Amino acid sequence: MEKFNRVLSIGTPLDRPNIDTDQIVPKQFLKLVQRTGFGKFLFYDWRFEPDGSTNKDFVLNNPKYSSSHILIVGENFGCGSSREHAAWALKDYGFDVIIAPSFADIFYNNCFKNGILPITVSKKVVDELAQTSSAIEVDLTTQTIKYDNKTLSFSIDEGRKKTLLEGLDDIAITLLHQDKITAFEKTHAL
Repeated sequence: MEKFNRVLSIGTPLDRPNIDTDQIVPKQFLKLVQRTGFGKFLFYDWRFEPDGSTNKDFVLNNPKYSSSHILIVGENFGCGSSREHAAWALKDYGFDVIIAPSFADIFYNNCFKNGILPITVSKKVVDELAQTSSAIEVDLTTQTIKYDNKTLSFSIDEGRKKTLLEGLDDIAITLLHQDKITAFEKTHAL
């Protein structure tokens, strides 16, 4: 995983509550066995019309947001099934930060495992962020969001903060204890 520190980007507003993982990446696209390649399927049923043409009214199809790395969404984001593919699709599309009033628990955990910073803030702040046309700065080190001459603090578990800052996935975390694993294997040989 890449190290996470700071993101400076406009935010992509998608103010819908209860966006479930099947809307994030529909089930028919879960055939890939690697983590990459899912971005093109992100919000597929909303981004495209039934005939395959682009839905010009959907926010991700607006060129203004083509280089956005911050997604601003409604409450209970990532509800539904526990598919990790949803986090893969968001990351592959280019989102590094998701800001919402609340997240589904499993999705929230999957974000950290895939280098995405999920930030929980009030609905009022989400509405303000969705309305700003200026860049939003998210700094994990200082745990702040800066926008429209405002600075807002957010909380995060210290362990999760460390894994994002250091770019550690579950395997890398395990390998930090390689000396203890090797010592254990030597004393407990089969």
